[in-house]
Amino acid sequence: MDVIIQSFQSFLNLGNDLLWSYVLIFLLLGAGALFTLVSRGVQVRAFGHMFQLVRGSRSGANGGITSFQALTTSLAARVGTGNMAGVAMALYIGGPGAIFWMWMTAILGMATSFVESTLAQTYKVSHHDKTFRGGPAYYIEKGLGQRWLGIIFAICLMIAFGLAFNGAQANTISGALHTAFGVETWMVGVVLVAISAPVIFGGLRSVARTAEVLVPVMALMYLAVALVVVIMNADQLPAVFEAIFSQAFSTQNVAGGVAGYAVAEAIKNGIQRGLFSNEAGMGSAPNAAATATTEPNHPAAQGYVQMLGVFIDTLVICTATAAIILVSGMLEPGSELKGIELTQAALVANVGEWGAVFIAVAIFLFAFTSLIANYSYGEANLEYITGNRAGLLIFRLLVLSMIMAGAVADLDLIWSFANLSMGMMALINLIAILLLMPIAMMLLKDYESQRKAGKLPEFDRHQFPQLKDKLDPEAWK
Repeated sequence: MDVIIQSFQSFLNLGNDLLWSYVLIFLLLGAGALFTLVSRGVQVRAFGHMFQLVRGSRSGANGGITSFQALTTSLAARVGTGNMAGVAMALYIGGPGAIFWMWMTAILGMATSFVESTLAQTYKVSHHDKTFRGGPAYYIEKGLGQRWLGIIFAICLMIAFGLAFNGAQANTISGALHTAFGVETWMVGVVLVAISAPVIFGGLRSVARTAEVLVPVMALMYLAVALVVVIMNADQLPAVFEAIFSQAFSTQNVAGGVAGYAVAEAIKNGIQRGLFSNEAGMGSAPNAAATATTEPNHPAAQGYVQMLGVFIDTLVICTATAAIILVSGMLEPGSELKGIELTQAALVANVGEWGAVFIAVAIFLFAFTSLIANYSYGEANLEYITGNRAGLLIFRLLVLSMIMAGAVADLDLIWSFANLSMGMMALINLIAILLLMPIAMMLLKDYESQRKAGKLPEFDRHQFPQLKDKLDPEAWK
């Protein structure tokens, strides 16, 4: 068995190295830069407008899923282990410089998120229950006319989110609770299955309602503690920022050994963990974006809202975790502390023993909401493949089984599997949105021209002959 596991780990390492070192790093940053250029910096120009839309997005769905619920569902998937364990792993492997590349991934990723979420709204289909389904699989089929590629993407997503990512989330929860309370990992797995099952079997509405309540509360609690830590260590902030910027480009080891890592590792791990956290370009968040009844009634509206999700996830929450770790002095090369254990130890060093308990509770809430949101993505893509709810019971049982397995499995194996499946998804989605970029830019121009004319933007599919026959008339009446 050990030989099989080692062989599988070697295969995963080879695939990840090929995909992340030679393909996705350039494709992700290149696509984000292109979208930023073509949209004339939409993430900067519309920064205030994002907040305006979110403030008015908690109603108007007429029994469907609101834009705010779609945002919190996508945040539920985004805000999880990547924000705590993922940031810690990036710092452990890539040093403080990795945080700079996380930021770059997020800033460019905001434009990428706008494009993919706008496309998801455009090509969404009615579910005939006042909700919608959509995402990359749908715009690959309807926009590019390639259903076979849409099916491949849907399968990758089901494997990545339903299985690999949920295993990684469960693994981090069990590790945090074992460190804080000494709870056996198998017991954590049983509890996770027990509390996840009712929400999972409740479907997408249940996921949206749960996320709408839990996500804002848990995010604000975590940010409040991080702010206290930063204030307590305000004198260290200049040195922290100096390390982040200098080591983002330095190929030399840093004296003192805080983070003696090459620039290649900083770039690779910063981008990889940044994508795992904010998911921009991966093709996951568009599945949530497509479910919303937008206000105003225009595809671009959800594009703006989902940009804010990337900003909150990486530039706010991930930065908070990085600050907690970097001011603690717990980041040392060769240390056994990595992943969630490093984040816990860093907070304990700053605020005392209750810090480990707080991180355990926070990661439980963060990762639990990720579990149910990840499942919702898988459910939507299973329906895309089958055209109905066939196989849904089997998929739900597989998801719950992976949660249990992930709670007791090896950390490195789970993360390697998650990284490879995420990379395959991102590769397919990025190619698709690059090809469909003209559609997203056309919709952005239409939205902005209506706003400039003093109108509330309204999407009329009949005004776009190149789209009219490809859209669901029930979704865009």
